[in-house]
Amino acid sequence: MPADDRMMPYQLPMPPDAQKEIVVPGAVPTDERIWVPQAENVWFRPLCLNRAQGYWVNLLRVRKAGVLSRHRHPNPVHGFVLKGQWHYLEHDWIATEGSYVYEPPGETHTLVVPEDVVEMITLFQVHGVMYYVDPWGKHMGYEDVFTKIEMCRAHYATCGLGAHYVDQFIR
Repeated sequence: MPADDRMMPYQLPMPPDAQKEIVVPGAVPTDERIWVPQAENVWFRPLCLNRAQGYWVNLLRVRKAGVLSRHRHPNPVHGFVLKGQWHYLEHDWIATEGSYVYEPPGETHTLVVPEDVVEMITLFQVHGVMYYVDPWGKHMGYEDVFTKIEMCRAHYATCGLGAHYVDQFIR
């Protein structure tokens, strides 16, 4: 390729039915209103809510120690720890800052934030459903991309950003 062409952007049109990209500058927000409350001292910040493929990408922020949830995944989950640490009662590893975690389909686990962690922030990509269970597998509730969207709309409607604020993250 001639040197003059290396810095030239792609010159042909994008596919007409391709979705618009999502770019989230400052993904860890300083505006507290962007964090959607999920439980006491637990929030998430949506980054991508993909209705067509049934997954979501968000930052999970926890400011409490102890058990966060016990849940099962029928599909894969990817995580990357940005701040703090956490672990699962069912495993002997600890996810520390900079750790990548792959959770295979069928995994059931209990997320715990240690006592000495003031704040944990992890980027998660969740495919399908988070199916909440008790220690014996009894169904206790669920979350999917649609419940996440509903939570965002309700929160943003009341915090002053407007219910449609979430639309920028929906595909």
